[in-house]
Amino acid sequence: MAKKKIDETTVQVNGKTVTVGSGPVGVYRTPGSIAFDTFNYLIIGLAAFTTVLPIIYIIFNSFATELELQTRSMFIIPHTWSTDAYKYIFASNKLIRAFGNSVFITFFGTLINLFFTVTMAYPLSKKFLRGRKPILNLVIISMFFSGGMIPGYVVVSSWLGLRGTYWALLLPGAISAYNMMIVKNFFQGIPQELEESASLDGCNDMMTLIRIVLPLSLPVLATFGLFYAVGHWNSYFPAMIYLKDDKMYPLQLILRNIIVTAEASASDMSLMDPNFVEPPKQSIKMAVIVVATVPIMCIYPFLQKYFVKGVMVGALKG
Repeated sequence: MAKKKIDETTVQVNGKTVTVGSGPVGVYRTPGSIAFDTFNYLIIGLAAFTTVLPIIYIIFNSFATELELQTRSMFIIPHTWSTDAYKYIFASNKLIRAFGNSVFITFFGTLINLFFTVTMAYPLSKKFLRGRKPILNLVIISMFFSGGMIPGYVVVSSWLGLRGTYWALLLPGAISAYNMMIVKNFFQGIPQELEESASLDGCNDMMTLIRIVLPLSLPVLATFGLFYAVGHWNSYFPAMIYLKDDKMYPLQLILRNIIVTAEASASDMSLMDPNFVEPPKQSIKMAVIVVATVPIMCIYPFLQKYFVKGVMVGALKG
């Protein structure tokens, strides 16, 4: 059977010549493939819509008036726009100071987390390390069992004497066993030949870690750095039980106090203008969510290119 010569714009499909395009590259798609992609786009679009809709709802409702929130059960765009909730929140310089405290805690807390995670994960990734298995077993045990809140409070306050300092917020959670295990698995996946070549060039273990391993680990470090940063930014309970001076309070704790004050209808007049009318409680809650969420969301675009790769890397090897 003689073979037919096909030019660049046609292909053979089930014995038939099908035109796929006149350009340098042509792709033939079956109706089933088109239907499958359309179905995927619909599912992804629906998931994206259900994710974005609550955010849009919260943002717009934070600008609504009390009357509209009481008379309309569900709406996106308010009829009357009001900034009373934001005026109530930003009426005191306490919020600006708390914002700086949160930035300080988040920045240095994330650095401490990454430092201890890397310096513990890298040695444990070496199978020749003496005592490696007992140490890993202790780490795994700590993932399932903990002393609890009261023993932790006694250790931090009485034994370590850190109550009333930022160290009480940074040191107790300096490392996550789960994150450390994933970073360790990632380090194990780095080709050993790279480290051997670095040692032949005169690098010791520390220089190998800094010059070879860490540059190759940017995706996983950026991913877990974002996880650590979000955890520090959203945390308020440790600050509530360990800090004594309200000038050291992070943003989340100040915003919590604002919500509690609004719900109790016992507003602190020193936080706002004497002629200011107390805004609706529901819009305060939504404005607080916006103020607390937007700053940490602004970090994600800068880490997004590493996040997609790093969220899966290192999770497959044992």
